[in-house]
Amino acid sequence: MADLDLSREERALFNPAFTALVCVRAVQGYEKKYLSACPIPVAVTAAVMALQPSIRAVLPATTRTGLMGWLDENEAVRVAMGLNATALATVVRPGLQFALQSGVLRLQGTGLTVTPRAVTALKDGPEQHTAIQKAAQHLGRWLPSTGSISTVLTLLGVRA
Repeated sequence: MADLDLSREERALFNPAFTALVCVRAVQGYEKKYLSACPIPVAVTAAVMALQPSIRAVLPATTRTGLMGWLDENEAVRVAMGLNATALATVVRPGLQFALQSGVLRLQGTGLTVTPRAVTALKDGPEQHTAIQKAAQHLGRWLPSTGSISTVLTLLGVRA
């Protein structure tokens, strides 16, 4: 994060504790729908997408929406991911490491699980923070519904 030129507000928002919580919400969303450990790329991709206001604003209301059709209707998502995914992944990675080191997330095989009762349920809070967490949880449920994460990343225009 030290290499990025971030504003004061961005540094506050992208602190490892908060990005850890965003990763946890993505894993919670995945676990709720698939009842298994969340693949790490799903957690990172969901967090990267949730941190972008332009993507959060156009997320579908349900997980039944197809990713390909949604991307066709929202071409700006591919542009935003192409421009921001690498930089945001560098702020998400310390958060994921923090969540693992603190024991909030556990690595099981190649997937992540949330330690029971390690975080409180998602409640209303500062508007932006709550919106990011809700988006991460939604994306954790929705992104894998299209198929493999490599397919999802290809559709989003990013490389693993």
